[in-house]
Amino acid sequence: MRRILAFLSFILLLVRFLNGQDHALVNTMKSPYAQLSGVDMDNVKWTNGFWAERFAICRDSMVTGMLGKYMDPDISHGYRNFEIAAGLKEGEHHGPPFHDGDFYKLFEGLAMVYAVTKDPEIDRIMDEIITTIFKAQREDGYIHTPVIIEERKTGKKSEFENRLNFETYNMGHLMTAACVHYHATGKTTLLDVAKKATDFLYDFYQEASPELARNAICPSHYMGVVEMYRTTRDPGYLELARNLIDIRSLVENGTDHNQDRIPFRKQTKAVGHAVRANYLYAGAADLYAETGDDSLFNALDLIWHDLVEKKLYVTGGCGALYDGISPDGTTYDQSSIQQVHQAYGRDYQLPNITAHNESCANIGNIFWNWRMFLITGEAKYMDIVELTMYNSLLAGVSLDGKRYFYTNPLCVSDDLTYQLRWSKEREEYISYCNCCPPNTIRTISEIHNYAYSLSDEGLWVNLYGGNTLSARLSDDSPLVLTQTTGYPWDGNISILFEEVPEQELSVFLRIPGWCEKAGIMINDRPASLIPASGEYAELRRKWKKGDHIELNLPMKIKLIEANPLVEETRNQVAVKRGPVVYCLESVDIPQEVKIFDISIPANIQLEPVSDTIASSQVMFLEGEALSFNHQSWSNRLYREISYEKPDSLHIRLVPYYAWGNRGHSEMTVWLPLR
Repeated sequence: MRRILAFLSFILLLVRFLNGQDHALVNTMKSPYAQLSGVDMDNVKWTNGFWAERFAICRDSMVTGMLGKYMDPDISHGYRNFEIAAGLKEGEHHGPPFHDGDFYKLFEGLAMVYAVTKDPEIDRIMDEIITTIFKAQREDGYIHTPVIIEERKTGKKSEFENRLNFETYNMGHLMTAACVHYHATGKTTLLDVAKKATDFLYDFYQEASPELARNAICPSHYMGVVEMYRTTRDPGYLELARNLIDIRSLVENGTDHNQDRIPFRKQTKAVGHAVRANYLYAGAADLYAETGDDSLFNALDLIWHDLVEKKLYVTGGCGALYDGISPDGTTYDQSSIQQVHQAYGRDYQLPNITAHNESCANIGNIFWNWRMFLITGEAKYMDIVELTMYNSLLAGVSLDGKRYFYTNPLCVSDDLTYQLRWSKEREEYISYCNCCPPNTIRTISEIHNYAYSLSDEGLWVNLYGGNTLSARLSDDSPLVLTQTTGYPWDGNISILFEEVPEQELSVFLRIPGWCEKAGIMINDRPASLIPASGEYAELRRKWKKGDHIELNLPMKIKLIEANPLVEETRNQVAVKRGPVVYCLESVDIPQEVKIFDISIPANIQLEPVSDTIASSQVMFLEGEALSFNHQSWSNRLYREISYEKPDSLHIRLVPYYAWGNRGHSEMTVWLPLR
């Protein structure tokens, strides 16, 4: 029966395409338990300003540069492994077991760029790559190059023998990339590969023992399987998605590190490996959106509050610990202490110099909050999406799009006497583990998909940036508009309607939680409502061509303090303007002054000053700070404070995401308050 339903679903998909119906449309169909849906991936185009610049760098530097590295076996075996598995090349598998997934993520970014540009050369490259991936897949649908290359030598099948082999993780990224490729091109070539892989997982999880079926390391396949269901409407894929969550409760001797010590529906805290956690939470949110299983949302809500109220960095980064223990012996029996790595720590445990904040975890945080927003329509989730995008996401890549961070600390000092596991400077290719760069690339290529959402009531404006929107509403009415703004440096946003439906339409404008006293004008007249901070302002009327909205979001410069239980930042402040968090970088202060010598007076008057770094427009903040005793701390742990009067020092704060783009430097987000 399942095979028959799958076949009928495929026929429906084919008929939809042959009838000329937009192949991207299925991607935007609202999930039954979600309040909102996205717009088609080719509906929004950045025109100018901040995100137009970032997309251009992604298109011209990030995608092409990283693809060149993955196609060069002297740098990476990301593509060569597929060629060997396909029998096209001789050799051994090289690289980590999740290398396939890294390549799929990069491919997804390539497909998304194609969706916007329709560049025929990109289409040709994708066709060539897909042909190789197709040849690398086993007849039964299994695809994982380390195992398949070994099978070619020994003739022995050995799938899922090692739960740390990342097989389902890789397949999950294949599924997501395949769906994006299909929506971008209308071609089913990679989707057919993904369907065979998903069918393989469906059959495997029907027959596998609970112990064998616990292969859920970094569960990107939770999101991937649901996306396959949304794209193909194969009911078996939704059944598989349910089983994947349910089987976690059968795991014996699970760990907090992998979020399976406690059944998911009973979890209340963000724990363990932060990438694995955030992918799990995003996948569970996807499943809720399709099934309405309240037990999933209840757990997600509790975990979200735990993260946002006790474990989230001011930059939106998450996963504080390189290494730690969870649970600790003060809470559980001593024998239950477990090691965690790249993980969430205890409540309020947010170190700065040793902050891990893996780029993939920050991206997973975006994925999760975006899905929570679509489910609820609540602005608080988009506030986290925006915070993370402008700060911890963009910090992961240099302004020229050529170098990448794996971790994103909030303080870097050359005086630290020990080496951390990851580089203090961005790298072109992170040879030990290059999972973050392609994840960063695909996410930046897709940010235009987050700008707007649709509901039965109308249009939701989520992100601000210069763009055009050309979409169709649920009744097929056209909606075309242009957004003009200098955001995030300028809080003035203009929206001009160029084509509108005949009936009334609500336009929901997000008023960020950081904004006070927002103002809205419609056709040069004040709107009747008073916008509330941290909510969407609804403007409902029958719009006409030429109508325009002017939204003003005052960008007060704020000094931010942390809960005093965050020991590392007590009596310190971070500086924030709009959605952008700032930091002090050593290249902006005299050579004889150390970043730790500088304090911020509570009454500091900071002024925005526009400048460029690496040909990118950046808004600095300048003002007068205080500089204290410059004596060396070499070989000293403690000393008496200085009673000398501090010197006044002109400082220049740089957006956190832009630090490290002017040569080697030290940096700190948090500064002592005087």
